[in-house]
Amino acid sequence: MGECGVPPSQRGQPATFRDGAATDRRFVKHVFDNVHGSITLDPLSLKFMDTEQFQRLRDLKQLGLTCMVYPGAVHTRFEHSLGVYWLAGEAVRCLQTYQGSEIDIDCYDAQTVKLAGLLHDIGHGPFSHMFEHEFLPQVLPGSKWSHEQMSVQLVDYMVDQNHIDIDSDRLRKVKDMIIASSKFAVKKSSEEKHFLYDIVANGRNGIDVDKFDYIGRDCRACGLGCNFQFQRLLEGMRVMDDEICYPAKEYLNIHKLFATRADLHRTVYTHAKVKAIELMVVDALVKADDYLKISLYPFDPAQFWKLDDTILKTIEFADSKKLKESRNIIQRIRRRDLYQFCNEYAVPKDKLEHFKDVTPQDIVCSQKANGVQLKEEDIAVSNVKIDLTRGKHNPLESISFFKVEAVSEAFENFQLKIYGVKTQVHETPEAKKQRR
Repeated sequence: MGECGVPPSQRGQPATFRDGAATDRRFVKHVFDNVHGSITLDPLSLKFMDTEQFQRLRDLKQLGLTCMVYPGAVHTRFEHSLGVYWLAGEAVRCLQTYQGSEIDIDCYDAQTVKLAGLLHDIGHGPFSHMFEHEFLPQVLPGSKWSHEQMSVQLVDYMVDQNHIDIDSDRLRKVKDMIIASSKFAVKKSSEEKHFLYDIVANGRNGIDVDKFDYIGRDCRACGLGCNFQFQRLLEGMRVMDDEICYPAKEYLNIHKLFATRADLHRTVYTHAKVKAIELMVVDALVKADDYLKISLYPFDPAQFWKLDDTILKTIEFADSKKLKESRNIIQRIRRRDLYQFCNEYAVPKDKLEHFKDVTPQDIVCSQKANGVQLKEEDIAVSNVKIDLTRGKHNPLESISFFKVEAVSEAFENFQLKIYGVKTQVHETPEAKKQRR
């Protein structure tokens, strides 16, 4: 493939330019998304998209079992991945528009970032984060498995299995961008454009196009309001000292981003009925594991990509007597005979530092001697942590903001120091006010 995604043999053909990448019109595809509108997919991205492994995302609901409570939440990781692909391209386009030659972004960079956006969730398991954080720890205590690592493994598997022609340097960068916000993030060399790794999965401050898409998409699907404007952030961001920074006036908008995310966690993701259904599905999967060996799938990309939300149907309609207990639990969910919510407690902020997860044993040991005798199997506890992505710290403290007037003045001083003259092509906002 050529640097901009056009095979050398097809150069010279009529081309179109989008996000700085040249692509032959005959080899692009247009998809209409109900959040972002028309999305154009370039040839290299299509090679990944038109594979069995990527199409699997159609069978992974973005919000897992939330649709059992919010009926509209049936969107999948497939459309979310397309949305992140598009937003990654928009982010690069905005940076090219305002700082193109200054930060040296080329079409190679643009396509690499977009491809990372497309593939960032390829390693997700069934039922959103439940598979990773609830099921696997029960069947594999101490498991360190993560969907980010599986995404990286699956990308390699897809390249090999589908004979995708992609140069090794681009492939490495795509994988590094996918894990950039995880504990597996790779240290980058000084020659790298570090800011590119903040677009899809931002490990520095948590502002990335992944959140832009899923927050807007999830709010829309669940019928909730979304009052933060990602378009303003895309248009306003600038690269300074190899880091993406935002105008000081967007402080409140960015706060709304994190606040909306926290609201989604409180009202949707950790809704009492959603958690009850998740706990039931975990129990069903745990009881089915000895027979179906579900816990072995995450350690082999060749098997893992075959695992999706349809595993419930597999259990529900299987004839094996070994799956009877699991089937009964799933039938209870279908009949709305759910685990009953009993109580909840919000841990005070001053107690959080020493807080340990509550267990069924803790509850059983706290019961009174008289009355009904509780057993551990009678109780399920869900420990939920909701914050603004930075624990007890304010995430806005890790974001670099800039003031236009200060930047303009500093630039004028720089010109005066270096060239002995101050030439201002565009008036500063303050100068415009004075002229009026």
